[in-house]
Amino acid sequence: MKHLIPAFLIGLLFGLGIVISGMANPAKVLNFFDFAGTWDPSLIFVMGGALAVTFIGYRVVLARSRPLVEGQFHVPTNRTIDARLIGGAALFGVGWGMAGFCPGGALPVIGTARTEVLLFVAALIAGIFTAQALMRLAQGKPSVSQTLRQ
Repeated sequence: MKHLIPAFLIGLLFGLGIVISGMANPAKVLNFFDFAGTWDPSLIFVMGGALAVTFIGYRVVLARSRPLVEGQFHVPTNRTIDARLIGGAALFGVGWGMAGFCPGGALPVIGTARTEVLLFVAALIAGIFTAQALMRLAQGKPSVSQTLRQ
């Protein structure tokens, strides 16, 4: 229970930020990428604000010996820039530019039950499972369905 309250509050703050900044509106994102038409540069300020908060937040939080509700920090240690990282980032960017949603912007508006949001989230979930299956296949591990059948 002690983890649920901070997770809820952080999720609420994140969702409010997404909605207030306009990131839940795919038209705002798509207009940012439309340099020849209805370009809306205001997304630069959203991104800049997010980077500033993240930069400061990491320094403040990681200066502590441990998190408030965990025994240790869980920070990624892999710093390798490889084809998988670059390909994933490119795929994310292309998908964001085509749909106008990223996972963070789509999740707060699922409750609207808008068709495009539900389709995006369904495609996102399908993509996650497909990527996991392909990674397991590449590593020679059995698929999730094969593991469940055993």
